[in-house]
Order: sequence, then C-alpha cells, then structure tokens
Amino acid sequence: MFLMLLPTLIFFLVNSYFPMVGIYYAFTQFDFNSSMFNSKFVGLQNFEFLWRSGTLVKLTMNTIGYNIAFIVLGNVLAIACAILLSELNGKWFKKISQSVMFLPYFVSFVILSVIVYNLFNYDSGFLNTMLTQFGLDPVDVYSKPWAWIFLIIIFYLWKNLGYSMVIYLAAITGISDEYYEAAKIDGANIFQRIWYITVPMLKSTFVVLLLFALGSIMKGQFDLFYQLIGNNGLLYNTTDILDTYVYRSLKVTFDVGMATAAGVYQSLFGFVLIMTVNYIIRKINDDYALF
Repeated sequence: MFLMLLPTLIFFLVNSYFPMVGIYYAFTQFDFNSSMFNSKFVGLQNFEFLWRSGTLVKLTMNTIGYNIAFIVLGNVLAIACAILLSELNGKWFKKISQSVMFLPYFVSFVILSVIVYNLFNYDSGFLNTMLTQFGLDPVDVYSKPWAWIFLIIIFYLWKNLGYSMVIYLAAITGISDEYYEAAKIDGANIFQRIWYITVPMLKSTFVVLLLFALGSIMKGQFDLFYQLIGNNGLLYNTTDILDTYVYRSLKVTFDVGMATAAGVYQSLFGFVLIMTVNYIIRKINDDYALF
C-alpha cells in the first residue's frame, strides 16, 4: 500500500513542498547576479510596498470579488439547470441538453480568447461589424474596464456551468423517489416538491462544493484572466488579480521578491479563510465540515 502511494508522495514533495523553500525570496531584494540565497535581506519591505502602494488591496478586492461572483452565480445557476434537467421527461432531449451545456468545459482558454477577440475586436469584430451595419458607431470594448467585469463573469459561467450542473444532477438522481411520491399523495405541486425536497437535499453537496471553492478563493482563474486580458494595462484596475500580478512580476519586471511576497500573502490569506469558514460550519453542523 505504501509503495502504491510513493508516486503520489514524490509528486507532492517535488511540486508542492520542496518549492516552499522559495518563500525566503519574499523577504529579499532578489539579485540575479548573486547565488540563490545571497540576495539582500530586506525583511517585510516587499509586503510594506505592496500595502502602501495600494496594490495589495486592489488585487485582494479583485480576486475575492470575482471568486464570490463565480461561486454564488455558478452554484445558483448550476442548481437551477440541474433541477430543470431532472424534471424533463424527454430522455433524448435531456441527454442532448446536458451534453450541449457540458461541451464548453472542454474548450481551452486559448480558443476562448480567440472567440472573445473575434467578438470584440475594434476593427473587424462581430460586435462592431453588426453595429456599423445598423449605422451605429463602433465600440472599443478593450478600452472599457467596467465592461470586462461582466464579460469575465459571463464567459466563466458559460465555460464551467455544465461541469457544476453535472455534480448537482448526480446528487438529484440519488434522492429517493419515495419522497416525491409521498409529496404527490399529500397534494404538493412540482414547485413545492422542488422547494421542500430537492433544494434541501442538495444542501450538503452545496456546502462541500462551497468549502472547496473557498479554499481557493484567493487563487484566481489565471488562464481565464490572462488569455482574455493579456497585457492590456487599460484593464488592470478591474481585471488584475493576484495570479496575473505574480506572473507579470516574474515575466515583465523580473521582480522575484515582490512576486513571491504576493504569492505568500495569497497562500496565507486563503489558509486563514478556509480554516475560519470550516470552523464556523463545524459549529453549525459538524456533518458538513471538511475536517
């Protein structure tokens, strides 16, 4: 048994635990001309700069704000779609609908970025082509930061709704038919059966998915944000998250110390958050807690 676990242990040691030594760089002014651990030690200066410049607050608000929207809207829509599909009578229509909704999950973010670019490109995008056909002025979507707040959420939901829906649909199929038959005998209509049987039965699934989502609430959808926004500085105020900032610090400014400081803050904040939420849920209902 331990021999079978060995590949997994080696994987996490190499990719998760050994790299934690790099936390040291968050407290240094990294110098590429020196060896790995001979850079100047600056203590908490990197964290202080991120805080005083307002960068840390902006990144935290953007990261948490988007993730809250993803979690709330994603789960509500997934539950609604799962309930609607479960109530459909047509077997083939149900399967086709489920497949069509699940299909966008397999679309890569690179392809998604191409789709979005062809929709909103100022010169030849579908949106501006349609606007000019109707005699209206074209719109430069890539220069409007407020618009991308909604666009990012919409494209995230479009891509991930089908996957979340399948999880809730599986939970619905596990509900005993006896509950619904008893409700029908008592005269409950379809809406009452959904509200008083289906929705309460999905609570445990929702709580578990919520805890998993909260565990990575400080980890933004890097692929989504980077592929859609790229290096467009005009949109950073409303679309820049911790993950994209860390990546840009390493790739563009080569500031290893600042990038590591942001990463350490991201990990610690997420750890405290998941521990706090799990503690609250354990106090309310111990059966729903992760540990």
